[in-house]
Amino acid sequence: MACKSYCVAENRFAVTVAEDSSWPVDFFSLMANYEPFEISASDAPCVFTMTAQVSAPLSYVEEVRQDEEDQQIYCGHTDSGEPVFDFYLHHVAVGMLVCSLDYKSARLLVPQGLSASLLKFAVNNALMVLYALATANTASLLFHAAVVEYGGKGYLFLGKSGTGKSTHARLWLKYNEGSELLNDDNPVVRFYSDRGAVVYGSPWSGKTPCYKNREAPVGGIVLLSQAPFNKISRLRGVQAYAAIISSISGKRWDRNIADGLHQGENALASHVPVWYLECLPDEEAAKICREAVTGA
Repeated sequence: MACKSYCVAENRFAVTVAEDSSWPVDFFSLMANYEPFEISASDAPCVFTMTAQVSAPLSYVEEVRQDEEDQQIYCGHTDSGEPVFDFYLHHVAVGMLVCSLDYKSARLLVPQGLSASLLKFAVNNALMVLYALATANTASLLFHAAVVEYGGKGYLFLGKSGTGKSTHARLWLKYNEGSELLNDDNPVVRFYSDRGAVVYGSPWSGKTPCYKNREAPVGGIVLLSQAPFNKISRLRGVQAYAAIISSISGKRWDRNIADGLHQGENALASHVPVWYLECLPDEEAAKICREAVTGA
């Protein structure tokens, strides 16, 4: 078996690939987005290990299903209680992630004859899901957000799909000199008792390839909403907490996972400024947002 190790937001994990002549290409050639995060194998513990293999799917009991942007995930458990995540693209099965109860190990079962592009899709989705679950109790939160670095700090832009997170990030890059994109879709925020909140780049960045192994202290979190005007206001307490939770990945119907997410979310809402920006996709929106969240 071939194996490589990676580190994202100071969380180490390993991917092992079963030797099989039916892989459409060299497996790790599909993981170029992980190369900036690759590390040498060491004795340091991994938060999880995933093994990929060509295999028939297992039977399972469905609990929840998610359907968004032509992607479907069926969540459930096997007869022995192992958590299962069954991935589909346009309702075509591309892979099944079968996890241990503690999410420290998992198998990605891939159908025979899967194309390279669908295999890449399955690998990325499986690793994102497993990362979010295995790190939930380390105060690590996988966000659905765009994040820009400015003045040595990271600013996260949140919102429902189609709100314009990527658009607002591009407006910052265009109109706020010194801005740089850290990640366009799936950054990781980790809270430390001695360092506060830190945002990290990740191997997952949606449609914009931005895979930077960099970090920055979190300067602020901005919830976006489309409007016919530009207005920004500060959120506090419960409002701040509510603004961020829908953008954080996790299995909230699993109590252990939910408890870990809640601790991280509460720490963020209590220590990081959270803002609500009603905006147009224009220069003024980027500038009033920058002035408010940076104080300059």
